Amino acid sequence: MMKKNIKVLLAEDDDNLGNILKTYLEAKGYSTTIAVNGEEAIAAFSKEAFDFFILDVMMPVKDGFTVAKEIRKKDKKVPILFLTAKSMQDDVLKGFQTGADDYITKPFSMEVLLMRMSAIIRRSATIDKKTNLTAIFKLGNYTFDNNRQLLTINDKEQKLTSKEAELLKLLCDNANDVLDRSLALKEIWHDDSYFNARSMDVYITKLRKYLKEDESIGLINVHGTGFKLVGNIECI
Repeated sequence: MMKKNIKVLLAEDDDNLGNILKTYLEAKGYSTTIAVNGEEAIAAFSKEAFDFFILDVMMPVKDGFTVAKEIRKKDKKVPILFLTAKSMQDDVLKGFQTGADDYITKPFSMEVLLMRMSAIIRRSATIDKKTNLTAIFKLGNYTFDNNRQLLTINDKEQKLTSKEAELLKLLCDNANDVLDRSLALKEIWHDDSYFNARSMDVYITKLRKYLKEDESIGLINVHGTGFKLVGNIECI
């Protein structure tokens, strides 16, 4: 079921494809604004609130990755879907590193695009419901507020993306026990495909970086199984 009244910013420099996508999305009930380059997309984002972003990776002036980084500075939760003509692994991983929710490789069918969007929207709604349940954890000297997606140590705050927060909560729920890789992928990404697994590795690396200021807290790989968050960790 499609969520109503969703405002989409579509950043696509190919006029023909952009107009086709806009017509199709609006026929499906999505209010769609087109930007023809990255700079125009960032300008639109600064002036108006959008519920969903579809960004072409290879755009003039500023590319899709740059646009996504600008969006994530101000909004950690809004869904971002990349359109890419490349299927290279590094490009996909770079997309996830900038905070993308998914990607689709050109050429693609309109039906597949719509299904991907619907899946992301459903997943985002589920995450919103989960994060409305207050859960605050002490991880050594850190405080993790799952509801606010905020990791704090001393007076330093790190705002987490939805996926980062959900993954950290899973790790906290399984503190000092192994979090099975496949379970985490199905819980958060709803699919344990190769690219989603690589994406999760990126998020694990980012969480490990966020937690490095307290040496009593460790996030370790358990070869062939998953990950383990170790240390003095409790829900408060």
